[in-house]
Amino acid sequence: MNISVEISYYPLHEEFIPPIKNFIERMNEHKNITCATNGMSTQVFGSYEAVMSALTTEIRRSFELPHSVFVLKIINKDLNIKDGSL
Repeated sequence: MNISVEISYYPLHEEFIPPIKNFIERMNEHKNITCATNGMSTQVFGSYEAVMSALTTEIRRSFELPHSVFVLKIINKDLNIKDGSL
C-alpha cells in the first residue's frame, strides 16, 4: 500500500529554522521515499513501510531537541502519482 503524509514541524525553540532544515535534509536521504517541500509543509510519498520507517527514525532524532511538535496528515494513497483521482 502506498501512502502520502503531510508534515508540519514546529521546534519550540528560539532558533527554529535549523532543526526544520535538518529534518528535511534527513528525510531526503531516504532513497526509497519521495519528499516535496514548500513554505507550509513537507509531503512524503511511498510505500507505507518505507514512509513510516523513515518518519519513525527522523521524528525520534528531532525529539532530541526538547519541545518539538509534529503535525501529520496521512492518506492511504500516493498523491504524488498524477492519475487524476483521489
